[in-house]
Amino acid sequence: MSRPSRPRRLTAGLASAALALTAISAAGAAYAVPAASQAEPGPLMNYVVNTKASPGHVRKVEKAVEAAGGTVLVGYAQIGVVVAQSTNPDFKAAVRSGKYGREVQSVGATRTAPVSEGPATAPASKSMAADSADAPAPDPLEGQQWDLGQIKADQAHKISEGSRRVLVGINDSGVDDAHPDLAPNFDAKNSVSCIKNGVADRTVGAWRATGAHGTHVAGTVAAARNGVGIVGVAPNVRIASVKVVNSDGFIYPEYAICGFIWSAERHMDVTNHSYFIDPFEYWCKDGGDQGAVQEAVSRAVAYSTKRGVLAVAAAGNSNYDLANKTVDNGSPNDSTPVSRQINNNCLNMPTELPHVVTVASTTQAGVKSGFSNFGLNKIDVAAPGSNILSTIPNNGYASFNGTSMASPHVAGVAALMKSAHPSWGPPQLEAALRKQATDTACPTTPDARCTGTTKNNAFFGEGIADALDAVKRGW
Repeated sequence: MSRPSRPRRLTAGLASAALALTAISAAGAAYAVPAASQAEPGPLMNYVVNTKASPGHVRKVEKAVEAAGGTVLVGYAQIGVVVAQSTNPDFKAAVRSGKYGREVQSVGATRTAPVSEGPATAPASKSMAADSADAPAPDPLEGQQWDLGQIKADQAHKISEGSRRVLVGINDSGVDDAHPDLAPNFDAKNSVSCIKNGVADRTVGAWRATGAHGTHVAGTVAAARNGVGIVGVAPNVRIASVKVVNSDGFIYPEYAICGFIWSAERHMDVTNHSYFIDPFEYWCKDGGDQGAVQEAVSRAVAYSTKRGVLAVAAAGNSNYDLANKTVDNGSPNDSTPVSRQINNNCLNMPTELPHVVTVASTTQAGVKSGFSNFGLNKIDVAAPGSNILSTIPNNGYASFNGTSMASPHVAGVAALMKSAHPSWGPPQLEAALRKQATDTACPTTPDARCTGTTKNNAFFGEGIADALDAVKRGW
């Protein structure tokens, strides 16, 4: 996945019986700390605290957070995760002690550097409950979009360009909703920003673009067929911006969790995730911070899937074998990276989590892009990701490279598929994406890394995504 630009590298509500979301009650709220928990203030840090998935258990853990000198940022009773903030250097121990400490299953810091956005402020909304939703001529630059031909989107458009019923969440760095190729399909009501400590901010425009990455992704999914610029894979579906990348290019766990829960509660059909969650490229299943974060994010993804959202994600740009992990040299990327030994229990999130469609990148020649991660039974499908022309802010267009560019092609194919088969949920969509993909063999010049068969191998998974099959209702 190509990373949003950063200085040093490229890259619902409290409703009847179910508490969907609770939020901080006031900016910088201070809580009395028991004498046993008091300590000299440390750096401001964010944490995930995991418990059983019920309103009662979440409320008790929120009280444990407050007793430990923390601020509750948001509580997700749907998945049993509380996101908290504290300057108590002993917060992890303190939250496990006291009256409600036994309710805590695990707790972990979400980053290794202090919180850059500062103390949490009151959110624009205290609820993630959804409101009720109310043969083509070529666009001028369509001839430069070689990628549409590789996935047969040009042929698919003669049958269907997607349904307005279908909503795709662009979980990224924000979207330029004023771009003439995106404005016709943009859904502001269902857009949000999650970059203020992972608390949903519905302020108008908070979800707008920081950098070009999210706008480029959005254009690939659903640039309108309107006689302007390019055309997206699914040019008639709606898109919403779910901003999970901050101005420094980081996607912290609380941002991603907020994005997954928001997408679920807003009844999105497909979400695209062209990122990995910082500050660890691989989050290991340990008994500390990384394990707690892996658990919290996993719950958010599982909940979103259960609510009918298909998540599609970029495989990554490290030319790394995800099926045979050995070393991680770049984590944590928000402080000082340390080379460490890893294994296959260490996951690139969200792309390696269950039921997330993992997408590798191809070139115009139909071979694996040099930067694309790979791995037998890790890659689901492949799609174009090298030299992809799409939208950028301020009415512009540019060509980018990355598995970030491959993933939205598959999100677009999934949106076409959902349009043709509205009753299908994530399991059916995921299975069909794999089965319909065009079988693609390993290179004719032997490459030992490309293990597997023509039907399923380390470079292409089950093949290159096929938009034409996706729109055939009789499939």
